Amino acid sequence: MAAVFTCCLACCGDGGAGHAPLKEMPTVHLDTHHMGTDVVIVKSGRRICGTGACLANAPLHQNKSYFEFKIQSTGVWGIGVATQKVNLNQVPLGRDSHSLVLRHDGSIYHNNEEKNRLPANSLPQEGDIVGVTYDHVEMNLYLNGKNMHCPASGIRGTVFPIVYVDDSAIIDAQFSDFYHTPPEGFEKILFEQQIF
Repeated sequence: MAAVFTCCLACCGDGGAGHAPLKEMPTVHLDTHHMGTDVVIVKSGRRICGTGACLANAPLHQNKSYFEFKIQSTGVWGIGVATQKVNLNQVPLGRDSHSLVLRHDGSIYHNNEEKNRLPANSLPQEGDIVGVTYDHVEMNLYLNGKNMHCPASGIRGTVFPIVYVDDSAIIDAQFSDFYHTPPEGFEKILFEQQIF
């Protein structure tokens, strides 16, 4: 019995000679190093509250990315994509060239210009899931799994998922284990080393 235990310890327990430890793959979450000063991030980097914006910790390098946000509590909020140059303390976003966002009123803004708008009867409410696709050209939105057919484009450079809140809004970010199946060809955000 001692020989079996020694063999198991040598082969598995301490990493034995010639064995490389498995490297855990990073997970995508809201990045506490890239958030506004009055933002609070809880639930292991999945929930935002307070006032301001927060970027995710992974850029959208792959061709077709998908992620979701759940409206836990209404208020002033926005979701979309942004570069790291965006001002995380200034809400609403979409006022400059560094963000492209859906605002709580259904408008989609980039560079202080309304790029598109959700249908009037499709404004996200408390409990709704807003899906976002991005393919390096345009952002598309899905409400509870249904395509809203309101594409928007114009942002340039390396972008990250972004969310902002104000006026008691609470939003949960979902970067995997989605509520709804991503549209065909789109998948969860991959870190660059996962793509190659």
